[in-house]
Amino acid sequence: MENLLANIRNCRVCAASLPNTPRPILQASHRSRIVIIGQAPGQKVQDSGIPWDDQSGNELRRWLGVSKEQFYDPELFALIPMGFCYPGKGKSGDLPPRPECAPLWHKPLFDYMTEVKLIILIGQYAQNYYLDDTKHLTLTAIVKGYNNYLPTYLPLVHPSPRNIIWQKKNPWFELEIVPALRVIIESIS
Repeated sequence: MENLLANIRNCRVCAASLPNTPRPILQASHRSRIVIIGQAPGQKVQDSGIPWDDQSGNELRRWLGVSKEQFYDPELFALIPMGFCYPGKGKSGDLPPRPECAPLWHKPLFDYMTEVKLIILIGQYAQNYYLDDTKHLTLTAIVKGYNNYLPTYLPLVHPSPRNIIWQKKNPWFELEIVPALRVIIESIS
């Protein structure tokens, strides 16, 4: 697995399309039990080189009910984005994850991670890639129907501060989903 991680970190497949020098960011171990598949690193994470090293990561850890030490333990959490590098800025936020990464690297990673108990899919890019028959559903419907995807997958909204309005419109998320998520995480960790 170390060779695979080195190959991913040295990937330059989409270098010409990126605003920065490629710096693929991930965390994984062959013993990872929970995989979090997010979108792509933001500029702050791209600069630090640490997955989820931003406000979104703080909120995600709160939802999960875990400490930073637990979160950054690769034997507990694999942190794998749909796009491994910061894709750049768009008109209304960051650009979508680069489409090359997931098809190129996800399967080889999962081939090594044989102890995975749960895959958390954050946002529509990950959900559309991994869940069948969801393209006609809204993100809200997918997240609200999380039980339909267990025990393998658990879909979540992105923990970005940009989604505070969504959370206020959907109070059931904090009341129902977050406690259920914590119970599942605690049972695995």
